[in-house]
Amino acid sequence: MAQRRHHYEQAFEHYLRARRIPYVSVNEARKALLPEGARLGAAWEAEPGDAIKSFDFVVYGEPENLLLDVKGRRIARRLRRGATPDGRRLPAPRGRLESWVTQDDVDSLRRWERLFGEGFAAAFVFLYWCDEQPPDALFQEVFEHRGRWYALRAVMLREYEARMRPRSVRWRTLHVPAAAFESISRPFCAMAPDGRG
Repeated sequence: MAQRRHHYEQAFEHYLRARRIPYVSVNEARKALLPEGARLGAAWEAEPGDAIKSFDFVVYGEPENLLLDVKGRRIARRLRRGATPDGRRLPAPRGRLESWVTQDDVDSLRRWERLFGEGFAAAFVFLYWCDEQPPDALFQEVFEHRGRWYALRAVMLREYEARMRPRSVRWRTLHVPAAAFESISRPFCAMAPDGRG
């Protein structure tokens, strides 16, 4: 297993290994320099010294291989009173599923998809760290790793780009509105190239 800085990437790598999904983890370097004149498909050529953000995993299979950028998000729980006859507090989900990324994430992943060419497609994997095991109704894909609970949602880059909206101009972040994210995201096992899960 590659040495990874964030527990999200470690957890996702554990998920891939446990399901015997063929993959390669990408070097941790934050930016990757493209060689001068490197072509990213017919539509784009690198400028000298151009750098793009690395993604996290290549997952191999049919009908296409996936270039994955893992986005870790936290789902905290809040307590509410009076949910039981004896007045015990019960956990309740707080907020919504965050689906934000940076403009650099989108631009870089698109460039990598062009660089790899035919047979490769880019996607975001949103890995939600939950304070406790989430209910089955909230997620279809939940797993535990090193005492933490995680839930997965994945979305193809082309679908994300078609629905994304600005979240913060200052921070150059984007997101997909909640209803749209629900419709375009899916469990990772449904998008894994060879259908394993």
